[in-house]
Amino acid sequence: MIDRDHPLPVTRQSEILELSRSSLYYDPVPFSDRDLELMRVIDEIHMRYPYLGSRSIRDQLQDRGHQVGRQHVSA
Repeated sequence: MIDRDHPLPVTRQSEILELSRSSLYYDPVPFSDRDLELMRVIDEIHMRYPYLGSRSIRDQLQDRGHQVGRQHVSA
């Protein structure tokens, strides 16, 4: 989409595409192995108990040996 080597400035390209110029410089950070494991376990818990909220999922994770808070579960 954005071509930094194009004669049209990046600022103008972002205006044409209606993109925030600051978003062009965002470099995504990969998830850590711990977070990937937590997401897998949370998905497993949610598939088995879809009615559980973040507090109950946190409790399930703690019962399985993961030290995690409710904010981390709900994020």
